Amino acid sequence: MKEKLIVASGNENKIREIKNLLGHLYDICSMKEAGLSEDIQETGSTFEENALIKAQYVMDHTGYAAIADDSGLEVDALGGAPGVYSARYSGQHGNDMANNRLLLKNLENVSCPRKARYVAAIALTRPGKAPIVRRGICEGEILTYYKGTGGFGYDPLFLCELGKTFAELTMDEKNRISHRKRGIEAVLNALKVGELI
Repeated sequence: MKEKLIVASGNENKIREIKNLLGHLYDICSMKEAGLSEDIQETGSTFEENALIKAQYVMDHTGYAAIADDSGLEVDALGGAPGVYSARYSGQHGNDMANNRLLLKNLENVSCPRKARYVAAIALTRPGKAPIVRRGICEGEILTYYKGTGGFGYDPLFLCELGKTFAELTMDEKNRISHRKRGIEAVLNALKVGELI
C-alpha cells in the first residue's frame, strides 16, 4: 500500500503534474481531498521559503507527509522578475492572460533572445524528519508571440530546450524536462534509497 503524500496546492495544473510524476510511488492527495481549504500565505522572499511554508503548514495540519512547490519565471532582462510574483505579476493572482500581456509589454524594447528560466523549489516535509528543499530549473527564452495551446501560466511564451514552447509540449514531453520534474528528482535524490518518504 502506497503512503499518502499531500500536495500543498490548490492549483489543479500543478496537482496533475505532481500526480503524473509521483503517482506511481505515492497515494497523492490534494489539500482539498485532505480537508484543507485555506489559502496559505506565501510570505517568503524566495521560491524555497514559500515552498517550505506551504509544505510545513499542510504537514502540521494533517499529520501526513506533504510536498509543495513554489515556482515561477525569471527573466534576465527584467532583473529576475516576475520571480516569486509570477502568479500575481499583473496584480491579479492566477490571471495568465493579464500576466502574459504585462510580460510582453515590459519586454517590448528588449531584443531577442530574451533569456529566461522556469524555476521550481520543491519542499518535502515528513513527520519527525528534517524537511528537504531542492530547486529545479529549465532554461529558455521568451518569444514575442504566443505559440501553442497547452500548459498554463507563461507556457505559450516560454521557448524551451526542445525548440518548442511549453504550451506545445505533450504532458510526457513537459514532464521529462520541466523545472518541477527536475526539482522533484533533486528531492528524491536527496532521500536515501528505500526511504523515499
